[in-house]
Parts: sequence; C-alpha cells; structure tokens
Amino acid sequence: MKPETKAKIEEAVREILGKSDMSETTEYQIRKQASDKLGLDLSQSEYKAFVRHIVNSFLEEQEDKSKEQEEEGEVEEEGNGNGEYDDEGNLIVCKLSDKRRVTIQDFRGKTLISIREYYRKDGKELPSSKGISLTEDQWSIFKTHVPDIEKAVQKMESRI
Repeated sequence: MKPETKAKIEEAVREILGKSDMSETTEYQIRKQASDKLGLDLSQSEYKAFVRHIVNSFLEEQEDKSKEQEEEGEVEEEGNGNGEYDDEGNLIVCKLSDKRRVTIQDFRGKTLISIREYYRKDGKELPSSKGISLTEDQWSIFKTHVPDIEKAVQKMESRI
C-alpha cells in the first residue's frame, strides 16, 4: 500500500472516528464510511487490517486521555473554565439553561452533585426545591448507566 494511500485512509478513518459514538459504531461501519468517502474498496484484508490498526490506536489514545484526566483530578467545566461559584459558594460545573445548573456542594460533610432550578430573590440566585442532589456513590452508579439511558432515548426517538 502506497504511503499516500495510507495517509488518506488514516485521515478519513480518524475524522469518522472523531464524529462517531464509539459505543454504537462498529469497525465495519467505520470502514464502510471511509470506503464511501474515499471511493476506495477497503474490504480487502490488507485494508481491513490497516483500518483495524487505526481504530485500535484511536481507542487507546482516547483511553489514555481519559486516564490522564482522572489521574490529574480534573473537573471538566464545560462553558465554565473560570471556576465560577454561586451565591452559596457552590462550584457551578455547567449551566443547563438560564434557570438550571449543575453544582458541586458540601452538605453536612458530604459532597453532593446537584442538578437544580434556581430563582432570584433580593438580587440573589437561590436553589429551588425542584431538582436532585446525588451523593458520590449515587453519582457513580448514575454514570455507569448513562449509556443505557442514551440507548433508551435513541430508541424512543426512533419511534417518533
């Protein structure tokens, strides 16, 4: 296989991988999309092995990045890279809308992840009773079930 061809295949496959939900996508689907994009039949064993190598490398890189972030203890603060805090001193992880946000708070010595609605009173934004607060254990359980939730949402959306 020519180096130019290898480079084009790798570029196409990595682009597709970057846009794909890896919990749903198969190697065959990636190879098929790359074939269509490049106008090249990638079903031959030489190409299959090369695409498999690219996919495995990509997955290992993603796993390494994930481990690095865990080891560094980084809290991903999408849209809030400045460590913004609410009026009660709770870290705002992200704002889901004008009135809803995810915060991390300390309550009676326990760390809670809260998804709440807020309201304004006397110039301050205060949490309403609408929402949920999860302990670290509950949050861990919830995180493990996120793929199941996403599948159920996709299944429901496909019926509509």
